[in-house]
Amino acid sequence: MALFGEWAAVAAGGALGALMRHGATMAAAQWLPRGFPWGTLIVNVLGSLLMGIAFVLLVERGLLAPAWRAFFTVGLLGAFTTFSAFSLDALALFGTGATARAVLYVLTSVITCLAAALAGIMLTRNF
Repeated sequence: MALFGEWAAVAAGGALGALMRHGATMAAAQWLPRGFPWGTLIVNVLGSLLMGIAFVLLVERGLLAPAWRAFFTVGLLGAFTTFSAFSLDALALFGTGATARAVLYVLTSVITCLAAALAGIMLTRNF
């Protein structure tokens, strides 16, 4: 029964995370300049920050039951962030000849996502 609960939690979190990602990407496309995958960058950085916070609260401190940890980390944040969209966006930039923009996107994504996850961990450990 507990295994089914975790699977259901991941599915529910994944559905919500995917909807959040879609909403954030649509909002970014409406408000930010075109020609750069702002939406994917924003959700990946924000998701990395939230994953760092979730790691401390849910894994290190064990604040919630395993099903809730699975809901937030694997489901919600796993579906909210998206490495596959990041990869496709980068390849699309390379494919259109925007090599400098593609390299900037890849480096910015990797560096800021790692920094955001670390910031989430550090801030939450010290809070």
